[in-house]
Amino acid sequence: MKKKWLLPVFAAFMLFTTAPGEDNTAEAASPSELIQKANKYQGIPYRWGGTTTAGFDCSGFTQRVYSDLGINIGRTTWDQHARGTSVSKSNLQTGDLVFFNTAGPGSLSHVGIYVGNGKMIHSGTSQGVSYASINDPYYWGSRYAGAKRITNFEEVKEASIDTAKYATRGEVAYQIATALGLDTSDPIVDSTQIKDVKPTHEYAGAIEATRKAGIFSGDAEGKFNPSSLITRAQAAKALTIAFGLQDQGEVKTFTDVPADHWAFSYVSTLANNEITTGKTNGSFGLNDNLTKDHLKLFIERSVK
Repeated sequence: MKKKWLLPVFAAFMLFTTAPGEDNTAEAASPSELIQKANKYQGIPYRWGGTTTAGFDCSGFTQRVYSDLGINIGRTTWDQHARGTSVSKSNLQTGDLVFFNTAGPGSLSHVGIYVGNGKMIHSGTSQGVSYASINDPYYWGSRYAGAKRITNFEEVKEASIDTAKYATRGEVAYQIATALGLDTSDPIVDSTQIKDVKPTHEYAGAIEATRKAGIFSGDAEGKFNPSSLITRAQAAKALTIAFGLQDQGEVKTFTDVPADHWAFSYVSTLANNEITTGKTNGSFGLNDNLTKDHLKLFIERSVK
């Protein structure tokens, strides 16, 4: 059963869950926005199997960038290669996925995002998220294996993913801090824990308050990324920790949340407490960005 005493609290942050039958539709984004999203991850180290700002592998990085734009391209290099439309090297456009064979004949072992002028941004084993030439005669040039276009920026209406529709990490911290009644009067964020939030930031007090409460922390690089979007998986963890939600004994499963996923227990706990029911297709939407529209929807649901 849902914890009734939490109803007023949930009214302030239910943007994190998904309604039955709700299905997020990816919107188009401009090439400049795509590169802007990719650039914010520069310097993050390579990590095999990595999908977070603690470290990305090549396809984990491309997945994250497109996910930031509300576009699902799959997790692995092969998954991503199976999507979109093939394009020739001579017709590459900014945002195209470029693939490479670095592990022997017939393999697709690396992927990056084409940024124009013969360059890509990718997560490489030596420098992490960085720029490289796809025509590098010493390595990438001889290993080029093709490209796929996920969306045609020239044929779609630009729609910026911003705070007008989606919630940022800073806003999430603010909503949770407000719901819990945390003291947000101190705008001095502990720089030993979080390095990228200045006292002048509008959500600095809330970010520091939630950090002190153990709800949020900086990433491996000590960054909070207050303007970045947050996924449902990340939100599930934040909600469970923030409000002390307890598993009710019944394991709730979703088609896109395997038992070995780091967010499995958090998502299951939300479902057990009747905070989310998932989508009609049986999924939870782990990597979906969270919209502000959900806030109104679930405030209404929480007070019934």
